Amino acid sequence: MLDREGFRPNVGIILLNHRNEVFWGKRIRTHSWQFPQGGIKHGETPEQAMFRELHEEVGLKFEHVRIIARTRDWLRYEVPDHFIRRDARGHYRGQKQIWFLLQLTGRDSDMNLRATDHPEFDAWRWNDYWVPLEAVIEFKRGVYQMALTELARFLPRLNHHNRYLRAGMRPQHRADGTRSHEDDHGHHDGQHHGQHEPPPAAADGSTPLQDAAPDLTPDKLG
Repeated sequence: MLDREGFRPNVGIILLNHRNEVFWGKRIRTHSWQFPQGGIKHGETPEQAMFRELHEEVGLKFEHVRIIARTRDWLRYEVPDHFIRRDARGHYRGQKQIWFLLQLTGRDSDMNLRATDHPEFDAWRWNDYWVPLEAVIEFKRGVYQMALTELARFLPRLNHHNRYLRAGMRPQHRADGTRSHEDDHGHHDGQHHGQHEPPPAAADGSTPLQDAAPDLTPDKLG
């Protein structure tokens, strides 16, 4: 289903855990990592399509998440001709997307990458919210930047008080009564659980997450 300009309606999903880290999925049988996304079927609203894609790709249902926000308008990207099937060239230009910011209210164990017979991912992990754009395939970087930037102001405020209670700690105060910088910006251990799989490290120690070409069909480019 394309619009008159050749863009396919699509949804993108930024799924947060309680530490404001985002779900990062590895495309099946590749080293390509990305956010969940997929096309809107005829008769679906963007929200209906989002919940369907969330279940098909991640295995979560509506009771496992809470919608925090969505982008106001469509965000578009064009797909280079050499990524498009030859018979679709001239008609298909790319995707127009509504992005949703979700909060996981369930558990990591609620996720199931094989909820359907046609899984999109074969591994996943939690990643920092500001994903490195160089890890995203080039023609999608602008949309990722726009979506992350627009939705960042809706990020839940982390409850540092509970963090101190869980750790059996209290913030350190200076003589003037102010907190030290490190008290407000502690770091978690970054461990991954379950079927998480870290991306392969490059020779320089970086982790290129998008080193494989995407599917060449318009549907899977969404």
